[in-house]
Amino acid sequence: MSMGQQFRALHDKGGAFILANAWDIGSARMLAAMGAEAIATSSAAHAFTLGQPDGTVTRDQALAHAAEIVAAVNVPVQGDFENGNSDTPEGTAETVRMAAQVGLAGICIEDVPFGGDTVYGFDLAVAKIRAAAAAARALPHDFILTARADGIMIGAYDITEALRRLQAFAAAGADCLYAPLPATMDDLARIVAETDKPVNALVAGPYATQSRADFAAIGVTRLSLGSSLARATHRTIHDAAKAMFDAGDFNPLGNGMNGSIVDALLTKE
Repeated sequence: MSMGQQFRALHDKGGAFILANAWDIGSARMLAAMGAEAIATSSAAHAFTLGQPDGTVTRDQALAHAAEIVAAVNVPVQGDFENGNSDTPEGTAETVRMAAQVGLAGICIEDVPFGGDTVYGFDLAVAKIRAAAAAARALPHDFILTARADGIMIGAYDITEALRRLQAFAAAGADCLYAPLPATMDDLARIVAETDKPVNALVAGPYATQSRADFAAIGVTRLSLGSSLARATHRTIHDAAKAMFDAGDFNPLGNGMNGSIVDALLTKE
């Protein structure tokens, strides 16, 4: 079974599986060793490792990073390529083909251009997903296309428009649908009820207070972390550094994991 087939099977089994977002080889290996059935890259978390803000990673950088993660683990890996690294349907399709060539089992494509403060018009957003789906279906192996309605997260449109876009993305050939951080769990449940493809939910912000069972109960198929885990790691760095540099307090450093445990996870087959 190919990685693409394994990834699709996770979407078919039901029960809100966790798509764990990693940001480097070490985090990917740790997550896989601890039970992640699939790994995803995160554009924001990857950008942090490069000392860059989110939305500035190039396609070549994202592809090289994805290839490293694919080689590091024995589970399916999805790539976060933001807007498909292109404002055109043709460029988005080319990104899908390149993502598959580095061994990814799937890709997610947003309807937000680089910069993140606006959205593509409806027709262009749908055309980009249609081109991406055609490219995915032309591949010699299975490949999962996730279409994202990110405008709801940045306040560019409401749940009604998000649903209109997601339904159109599904009709255009998307395999999985994703509207990050709708206002309420009721809105998320509405997305599940009013679409006919697996739905991904982002576990971040207020949604981090929900349990996996809560998401499964409303029919969510997949839970991704985005940059949440990377941001939690950066919180640890921030708080420890603030204690050290502001108060000469090194107590936060005593909470670190035993190195032998980390070593064992990094080398687990």
